[in-house]
Amino acid sequence: MAAINLPRIIRVGGGALAELPEALAQCGVSRPFIVTDAFLVSSGMVATLLAVLDKAGIDATVFADTVPDPTVAVVEAALEALRAADCDCVIGFGGGSPIDTAKAIAALAVEPRPVQSMKTPATTEVPGLPIIAVPTTAGTGSEATKFTIVTDEASSEKMLCAGLAFLPTVAIVDFELTMGKPARLTADTGIDSLTHAIEAYVSKKANAFSDAMALSAMKLIAPAIRTACNEPGNRAAREAMMVGAHHAGIAFSNASVALVHGMSRPVGAFFHVPHGLSNAMLLPAVTAFSAPAALARYADCARAMGVAGADEGDQAAVARLLVELAALNADLSVPSPRSHGISEARWFEVVPEMARQALASGSPGNNPRVPDAAEIERLYAEAFG
Repeated sequence: MAAINLPRIIRVGGGALAELPEALAQCGVSRPFIVTDAFLVSSGMVATLLAVLDKAGIDATVFADTVPDPTVAVVEAALEALRAADCDCVIGFGGGSPIDTAKAIAALAVEPRPVQSMKTPATTEVPGLPIIAVPTTAGTGSEATKFTIVTDEASSEKMLCAGLAFLPTVAIVDFELTMGKPARLTADTGIDSLTHAIEAYVSKKANAFSDAMALSAMKLIAPAIRTACNEPGNRAAREAMMVGAHHAGIAFSNASVALVHGMSRPVGAFFHVPHGLSNAMLLPAVTAFSAPAALARYADCARAMGVAGADEGDQAAVARLLVELAALNADLSVPSPRSHGISEARWFEVVPEMARQALASGSPGNNPRVPDAAEIERLYAEAFG
């Protein structure tokens, strides 16, 4: 048996942003609190969003002080601003960080408590304020998930928070918001979404519904990712990446992620590596480690990505998958932690703590091959480069 959870309203397609006022009306809300970042203000994208709302006679309050990898301090500041604004819903506008911040404050607005109390294995189920997620990158899939991630500055831990309170009520999936985004951002968010799809498909919590979404995501993302990076104005590639990222988000929200994500979060917390980039650094090594325990599943991934033929055996297909993941990192200029400039001494100093945090998150327990701390430490050593 599988329990499937989805946003109540999903609007998908180029220009879907124009339908935001109608979606708000469907939810009976009219005083949005917009959570975004300074870049989206300076680039004019927040003005575009406000113009759509203004045309419909909707007044909004803007909080633009989110940071990459949202922290407890930023969540608390946003929550204070939300309380002062008398708003009846929260719009997360941007990449994963603004959307994650929006999710956290929407839950805390209704049920105030320390942010740390929401960390897994706790689950936060009671609905908060309605969340409207409007992604401007094709990557996190956060607009479709019941997860949010907040960094606890005190412990340098990226806390995974889970529960239906974090599932957006409305998702506006408009690929036109991603047009012209730089290659590095496109690559990092794209590999993030590909990792979501692969991990959802091999997860021990996979089900028929999440499988369909994961395979769809791989079929969309794999052929389009290089084009989207090399041709930032290519509409077909941008649309495939955006819809693929959305399907991948639906997949992992309903099947969970696995070892790559468990290991990736601590790398982001300790070394401030963007989440998609830390996934990409780890994906080849973790896939090679995990594949023997789920050969048929990883072979399906290779076929969905178009790197293995339908008639190829599982062993050969998985070999092609490993070659493709390495080639993708090379083509998209994904650095190793070493070439990214991370200190070798510092990396190996925190490896035991990163392994501890990875296991504590619960994600490695969903992996086809469940590692112990020593195996995770070896994988970190291998991935360092």
